[in-house]
Amino acid sequence: MYGFINTCLQSLVIEKFGEETWEKLKACAEVQDAFMTYTVYDDVITIKLIQEACKVLGVSMETILKLFGEYFFQFCKMSGYDRMLRTLGGNLTEFIENLDALHSYLALSYQEMNAPSFRVEKAADGKVFLHYYSDRSGLCHIVPGIIEAVAKDFFDIDVTLDILHVHREEERTGKKEHVVFLIVQKSRRQMRRAKPKDSQGDQEALEAAFLRMKEKYLRVSVCPVKKSRWEVVRSIVMFGKGHLRNTFEPIYPERLWIEERTFCNAFPFHLVFDESLQVKQAGVNIQKYVPGLQIQKIRLDKYFTIVHPQVAFNIFSICKFINSQFVLKARREMMPEAWRSRPPLKLRGQMIWMESTRCMMYLGSPKLRSLRELEERQMHLSDIAPHDTTRDLILLNQQRLAEIELSNQLERKKEELRVLSKHLAVEKKKTETLLYAMLPKHVANQLKEGRKVAAGEFQTCTILFSDVVTFTNICAACEPIQIVNMLNSMYSKFDRLTSVHEVYKVETIGDAYMVVGGVPVPVGSHAQRVANFALGMRISAKEVMNPVTGEPIQIRVGLHTGPVLAGVVGEKMPRYCLFGDTVNTASRMESHGLPNKVHLSPTAYRALENQGFEIAERGEIEVKGKGKMTTYFLIRNMNASEAELMGRPRTPLQPDGFLNHSEGKPSGTSVGNGRRKWIHSDRR
Repeated sequence: MYGFINTCLQSLVIEKFGEETWEKLKACAEVQDAFMTYTVYDDVITIKLIQEACKVLGVSMETILKLFGEYFFQFCKMSGYDRMLRTLGGNLTEFIENLDALHSYLALSYQEMNAPSFRVEKAADGKVFLHYYSDRSGLCHIVPGIIEAVAKDFFDIDVTLDILHVHREEERTGKKEHVVFLIVQKSRRQMRRAKPKDSQGDQEALEAAFLRMKEKYLRVSVCPVKKSRWEVVRSIVMFGKGHLRNTFEPIYPERLWIEERTFCNAFPFHLVFDESLQVKQAGVNIQKYVPGLQIQKIRLDKYFTIVHPQVAFNIFSICKFINSQFVLKARREMMPEAWRSRPPLKLRGQMIWMESTRCMMYLGSPKLRSLRELEERQMHLSDIAPHDTTRDLILLNQQRLAEIELSNQLERKKEELRVLSKHLAVEKKKTETLLYAMLPKHVANQLKEGRKVAAGEFQTCTILFSDVVTFTNICAACEPIQIVNMLNSMYSKFDRLTSVHEVYKVETIGDAYMVVGGVPVPVGSHAQRVANFALGMRISAKEVMNPVTGEPIQIRVGLHTGPVLAGVVGEKMPRYCLFGDTVNTASRMESHGLPNKVHLSPTAYRALENQGFEIAERGEIEVKGKGKMTTYFLIRNMNASEAELMGRPRTPLQPDGFLNHSEGKPSGTSVGNGRRKWIHSDRR
């Protein structure tokens, strides 16, 4: 099927069920992202999409197909075919009978289109049947959706289509499915009623109009028919509920005023054949391009096959599809030897049954789509009768084909741009991820917008420093790559913990790791978050091995709480930096700490006091540049398990008790339901 069909299905799913449903449907069916209008795709793709839609939406195939039929009609109108569809017929029957002609016209643009055929049958009891023929099995439920939508929109009537028979038509040579629908008109919508007027006044106005028309036609010269002037007037005027309605009754001559030679020249591609398919008459140019027709008493099916509609070549089948457009194709093997390399001649036209002579007349013209096809058959525009619009159609379609090729190129470029845009979005996301890893998100966004980021003062925050014990000795005894691997392993674990505890990583210098809580987004629980992060660091460090000894590395951690000034410095590789005495004090807490201990300053201790942490006093020590300070060691969080500190899901076999993070002993305090109950929720 053409991409137009798949695009319609895509539009239906997105409009009715949302973009996410289409993405899911597309993934399940394993089809491409987009379809181009004039590109032919395998029918399997469309069938697979419909089948997956049934599964995803939980509805039957019949429901999906009928919904698609209704939407397809609206989609065609939105795609520019509205006026074309409205002019197909004055009523629903005429509309259906001309669908094959519409498909024949569209085949000029969609050259590989394999459209279904439609035939309307009116029974003696007034019932109307629709015969549907298609090469594709199982899609017949689309038809009720289309026809019911057309009837309601174009003709203001409500109809239903019920399937009577589904079988293979024996007389047809190629179509696989023949479905017979019964068309039932449920109810005609109530027409707007005229405002009530005086009935006597209506009658007088009617009589006056009738007399004026009678006088007009009495002045008309007598027509060469047996009807009187009065009968002519009566034939065009009908009375009914106070309204005049114009009708038309044709007038036929008593004899045909045209010579046989003139007729054959005026319609150079016509044929007349009897019930046994013997050719009785042929136009001059069809004789020219199919020389065998000049032989007396030849059968038409010996030189032609019926391409459309796909029926057996006999009078009964032709009469059955008399309202369809017939396409005949010349048999290559019956052409002269020198002509067999040419594409065979195709004719398109209508069949007309002549009851008086018991013969069928075929009024046709060459089925050509472009000047190239005209040249391939070594024909000329002069071979086509001047009154035949095929001349104009060939020239107009030549331009149309050029427009289609341009449209195809635009669609391909559009698809390429869509793919490039998608790749660009992926790369942009990678870039943003990298940028957000270097700078706070709101700061990075301001820089992307070209704005300057003003420095900000934070009244209180908690800063953490850590380093590796005996890092200098390790570097002296190891290869550089071993140091890089060790630091990468350690920092990757620490980076994950920053997301778990929602703290901001400021920077790393060598083996030093710096983290802050409460900056750049102020938060009341900054001290608790950094403390939990420090305890998680200590656990993670046990998983990183010293490349010299093969044992877990040891780290020192220091915390301090106080005010800072924060801002972006530099234009090339800008960094978000912290300034103030709080940074220096936090660094001193780390450098004066002990291996595998979390060293707290007095202000950090006061921020964590009575917050569910076990803290031990270290005592008074001399701090470089600060003098004597009473410092503390953070032992553990009494309300959080090791798994919670590490941001890991609890396993079913894990006990409810918490671990002493310094000794590895259970604390005996219950968590309840295994949920995170961080003590950093402010209880003050």
